[in-house]
Amino acid sequence: MKNLPKLLKRLSVVFILIAIVAVAGLGCHTANGFGQDMKDAGQGIQNGTK
Repeated sequence: MKNLPKLLKRLSVVFILIAIVAVAGLGCHTANGFGQDMKDAGQGIQNGTK
């Protein structure tokens, strides 16, 4: 029981790190999807001008 506060603190840090990595991963997928959408839009504009 004496080490419980230390364990909770360590688990909290691990949980926060996991959350940060998850959010960063989702952000990368979102940016990748946005880039693909912009590419598709540009392709549509090019096809429309032909």
